[in-house]
Amino acid sequence: MLIELQDVTKVYEVGTQEVHALRGVSVAVEPNEYVAIMGPSGSGKSTLMNVIGCLDTPTAGSYRLKGREIGELEDDDLAEIRSSEIGFVFQTFNLLPRMTAFQNVELPLIYGKGDRHARADRVWHTIEAVGLRERAKHRPNELSGGQRQRVAIARALINNPSIILADEPTGNLDSTTGEEIMALFRDLHNEGNTIILVTHEEYIAEHARRIVRIRDGLIASDTPN
Repeated sequence: MLIELQDVTKVYEVGTQEVHALRGVSVAVEPNEYVAIMGPSGSGKSTLMNVIGCLDTPTAGSYRLKGREIGELEDDDLAEIRSSEIGFVFQTFNLLPRMTAFQNVELPLIYGKGDRHARADRVWHTIEAVGLRERAKHRPNELSGGQRQRVAIARALINNPSIILADEPTGNLDSTTGEEIMALFRDLHNEGNTIILVTHEEYIAEHARRIVRIRDGLIASDTPN
């Protein structure tokens, strides 16, 4: 099993109040699954994404990623997992504006070991995989929204992660461009990637093979699509 959450709770303290974002969530994801996590604002889906992505740790319960208990790991270990096991794709792209598309994709590799030429070959291969070779030397402000999201997807893929975690990846795109990005995710899934997509849009979730619906911090349903 790739991901196993068992009775996961997450409680935030806001002033003197306790906010129960997750209230005992159990869910498992196998390699090469394509899962959409759906829910309205405040349902807990973003918190669940943050836990799965090791950006946050559970208050209680168990989260195992490839058999490792995440709650027992130190910050350095969590940072290593985020770097090597999880590729993040965000609604706002999160690209560095002064860097070219090539440099943005290369960034996760900069601090790793390895030959510079081999690293460049890997970046070119990944940029080609998302259909952007002709735009590799352009900066983000010279690219369309869809092209910027393709750069973000290439950056997420560059370390061959176990999971691609996409948070509202079409939220800033028009519907036509959004469909192009979802077609790219479909191709990535067909190539063997595990994709977890967080969205509140029904038509986006319909692209996944499984839909997990969350409401009030609990799993409301978990069905194949």
